[in-house]
Amino acid sequence: MKKLIPPVKGTRDFYPEQMAVRNWLYGKMREVSRSYGYQEYEAPILESLELYAAKSGDELVKQQSYVFKDRGGSEVTLRPELTPSLARMVAQRQKELSFPLRWWSFGPFWRYERPQKGRSREFFQWNVDLLGVDTPEADAEIVAVLASFFRSVALTPSQVLILVGSRKQLDEQLASMKIPEARRPSVTAWIDRRGKLEAAAWRTSGEEEGLTPDQIQRLEAYLEDERSWERSDELVRFFAAMNAMGLQDYVRFNAGVVRGLAYYTGTVFEAWDIGGDIRRAILGGGRYDNLLAAVGGEPVAAVGFAMGDVVLGLLLEKYGLLPANLAATPAQVLVTVFDKNLQPTSLTVASELRNAGVNAATYPAVATLQKQFKYADRLGVRFVIVIGSDEVTANEVLVKDLRSGEQERVGRAMVAADLKRRLGDTEATVKGAS
Repeated sequence: MKKLIPPVKGTRDFYPEQMAVRNWLYGKMREVSRSYGYQEYEAPILESLELYAAKSGDELVKQQSYVFKDRGGSEVTLRPELTPSLARMVAQRQKELSFPLRWWSFGPFWRYERPQKGRSREFFQWNVDLLGVDTPEADAEIVAVLASFFRSVALTPSQVLILVGSRKQLDEQLASMKIPEARRPSVTAWIDRRGKLEAAAWRTSGEEEGLTPDQIQRLEAYLEDERSWERSDELVRFFAAMNAMGLQDYVRFNAGVVRGLAYYTGTVFEAWDIGGDIRRAILGGGRYDNLLAAVGGEPVAAVGFAMGDVVLGLLLEKYGLLPANLAATPAQVLVTVFDKNLQPTSLTVASELRNAGVNAATYPAVATLQKQFKYADRLGVRFVIVIGSDEVTANEVLVKDLRSGEQERVGRAMVAADLKRRLGDTEATVKGAS
């Protein structure tokens, strides 16, 4: 037997059934993004390594990125994230754009990681960003987009929560403990590892970081204080805005949320599965006011988030929220082929239906009607059209409903309108049931 060539490790094949789910997710993301006034954009798949080298941290660039030299000798990478590309695009046309910007995107990304449950090397990611406004209310709007998405796919606050922290408040805490500014990025990275280590191991690694036992103890007390947000005017305004939008149940303060990437400057947040089965953040985001200047633009306030489809898919599957009735084919009708002589007639009728706005496929060969009906049923096509010699003589077609088994002769000139009515009734029934 011939050896089958497998897909590249860490990538995924999207058969029509999986593609239907991906498009459903995209549709939900698009609907929510547009409801808040966000514009869709896209950036290149390939970017210069220089764009990420000083902006995203050594781990992402040196360990996780797909880096190679192109034929001109330049170092390029498959994009591991989108925020640096967004900053570059805005910097290029900064004087032409109307701020504040509300932009969103959904597309593929690559990271060279060990594939495991919830993590692949190729993934799709939803990115939402608000640029040009430095207010807690802007931070709250970004989080509200996310909470509204959770609500749109029927995820409740008892299933998923958005945990909110503040890099600014943490920086003030580190300053009060006399930790030098140059050491704060590594201390922040140490704090970010807290949930990944046993308590004793985490404290030991803190000592290895150069922290004193007193500093470690004070940091632990800060991280466990669930009310410290009340001492921050910005966080007070943030939570007030979430309350005003009626989405406060989806958010909770957690001082331990600091995010790992180097460019975050203020509010940061992550979403987590409350049940704990999915032991990694569903998404991450926050304020990154310095990134635009780092890629050559003028400083611009910015806040945003990114959510990958892999962990999100696991979460929706866990709670039974992935739709089960997505059609594997966009065809609404299958026009059968009665015999070889009448095949051109079937092709003509299918073309007439498409011209009238009805998605119609024809069976691409001569076969028994029973075989053609079974094919339509397997694809989820409810209506089939039969055109035999009697129908041709009477200038009619036979419309058969595979679900009910009912069939009716319809004048050929009226068949498109008749099918639109039937399809409209079907859609209304599905919406009513849901």
